[in-house]
Amino acid sequence: VFVSKLKIFLMHPIMLIFPRRHFCQTISIYIQLFINFNPYKMKKNILISFSAVMLLACFSCSSQTEITLKPVEPISPVASSFVKGADVGWLPQMDATGYRFLDQDGTPKDGLQLLKDRGINSVRLRVWVNPSNHKIDGHCSKEETVSMAVRAQKLGMRIMINFHYSDSWADPSKQNKPLAWANHTVAQLKQDVYNHTLDVLNALKQAGVTPEWVQVGNEIPGGMLWPEGSTTNWSQLAQFLNSGYDAVKAVDPKIKVVVHVDEGNNNAKFRWFFDAATAQNVKYDIIGLSYYPYWIKKDYKETIVDLTTNMNDMVARYNKDVMVVEVGGEYDKVQNTFDMLRATIQAVKNVPNNRGLGVMYWEPQGEKTWSGYSLSAWQADGKPSPALDAFK
Repeated sequence: VFVSKLKIFLMHPIMLIFPRRHFCQTISIYIQLFINFNPYKMKKNILISFSAVMLLACFSCSSQTEITLKPVEPISPVASSFVKGADVGWLPQMDATGYRFLDQDGTPKDGLQLLKDRGINSVRLRVWVNPSNHKIDGHCSKEETVSMAVRAQKLGMRIMINFHYSDSWADPSKQNKPLAWANHTVAQLKQDVYNHTLDVLNALKQAGVTPEWVQVGNEIPGGMLWPEGSTTNWSQLAQFLNSGYDAVKAVDPKIKVVVHVDEGNNNAKFRWFFDAATAQNVKYDIIGLSYYPYWIKKDYKETIVDLTTNMNDMVARYNKDVMVVEVGGEYDKVQNTFDMLRATIQAVKNVPNNRGLGVMYWEPQGEKTWSGYSLSAWQADGKPSPALDAFK
């Protein structure tokens, strides 16, 4: 009976001319009418008509006549929050100098969008105090950092701000004070760190951006703001680090503070540094690690276990979360870089209790002909390297 009446209903003239696109708009009206009827007085043909409308609506809300189900990918226990990041400090100058970023089909596309398309959900932005206008060693001023952070946030990306406390690069081989701070006392330097940190973060906040993480110092196994903040003067270094921490928390207590050391596979180095930081009552939330097999002149297969061991030890020893805030592989060894990234991501995900927060590639878009940097993940033709698919 139902089938025969359903066929009659479907052949009714009103059903033949009724535009399919209107079903989704009117289905709620049918439902409301159905609810308002007295069920004890409702005739069978009304039930049948309503059932038919419901069936038709299920197949008419789409412009396709067939439904294609997309395959469901396995979900990692930390997939929703796991950081897949990129340090993109060069990107604004690449744009300004006319570098053309291309998608795989050769279509010009925004570089940041290309990264997002490959699974990148976070950016790391360095900030320098009074930088030059050199396209490689300069820029990254407060104003440029704010602009880039706003741009990334509009794409739905999470933000890390990386304070170098220098006018240019700060890393294990150099931690030069900003020129404007060159003759300052320890007390003045402590205030400089606080003021600079507060100033940049307030500028970001006024632009509508509150970063999720702030890194106080960049790769500082030997300290920062040399010589006063060298690890030969740990008590002074601790004051500088805590001054940065206090400024961050003054802007927003929810921002997580990162302290960053290079050679993430070197457990002895990390124990030495963070044992001393603990003894000096340094305040921080996350241990940041760099991991570059290229710089330690060993393939990742020789050191990935050491990275894993070190991260697990940092969590157990200091009760801190860990994040690989810098990683990179040779641009012309695509498969090896892809495999290294997959292994690194998996190692961080395997840290117990989800305390491995994520992995960030350093300047993946910094293609070598523009930057001279060999550890990007971009091809000479302007297209992303397939190595970046490791983040998908």
